[in-house]
Amino acid sequence: MGIMRVISGTSKGRRLSTLRGQTLRPTSGRIKESIFGILGKEVEGKVVLDLFAGTGNLAVEALSRGAKKAFLVERGRQALRLIQKNLSRCGMEGLSEILPDDACRAIRILEARKESFDLIFIDPPYEKGLIKRTLEGLSARRIYHEGSLLIIQHDRREPLPETLEGWSLIRERRIGDTIISFLMPVPSAGTGKKDFHLS
Repeated sequence: MGIMRVISGTSKGRRLSTLRGQTLRPTSGRIKESIFGILGKEVEGKVVLDLFAGTGNLAVEALSRGAKKAFLVERGRQALRLIQKNLSRCGMEGLSEILPDDACRAIRILEARKESFDLIFIDPPYEKGLIKRTLEGLSARRIYHEGSLLIIQHDRREPLPETLEGWSLIRERRIGDTIISFLMPVPSAGTGKKDFHLS
């Protein structure tokens, strides 16, 4: 079992349990540091959705840095146990909710509950077509607003779909074979784009 740590915030230095294997590919410390370095203070007070949450690594980091609440979507039984363990270890159970389901079904449930998210993390298993499917699910179910930010991790061999289903790419960073893409919704007619202040 590998160990990762919370990089910054109220739980800085706290160890997180993770399990390496074919089914779980935790976000590396370097990639996580890059994501949150770019987000900067934009995490504070935000409501976060972590799709394909894995061990809960990204959601825990966001909460540590001042996010208001995090919803974690994961269907793997082993991963769900690790998420619960990590949230408990950091005292974040009251700031989080776990949805033990696949991403598209969870998006439908969240829409029915009228939830809306400021930050949405997507880190699916690579090269399974899940990014396109998830973007289609999001475009059909409005669980975000015009100022929301979508952060997608994907392999360089799996570029984003040519059609981004109502999202526009505002920034990209490559780290090794991983690309981190930052997207915002295409603004409606007559409204201006509300840009995040990314570092």
